[in-house]
Amino acid sequence: MGTLLLVLGGVAVLEGLVLALLPHRIEDILNQLRTFPIEARRLAGLIAMVAGVALVALAHSVGV
Repeated sequence: MGTLLLVLGGVAVLEGLVLALLPHRIEDILNQLRTFPIEARRLAGLIAMVAGVALVALAHSVGV
């Protein structure tokens, strides 16, 4: 449970940092995402999830 809270807190910090430092770029990024086919967006999301799970597992195995 502690690892989950650590990960969620880290995600919230990163998202907040991006929104605070680059608010004008968010609209550009969303417009670029709209040009991608839905399957490409789905694949990118799945790859990001797998990478995230792998990083959490690695952090957990080294004792974080």
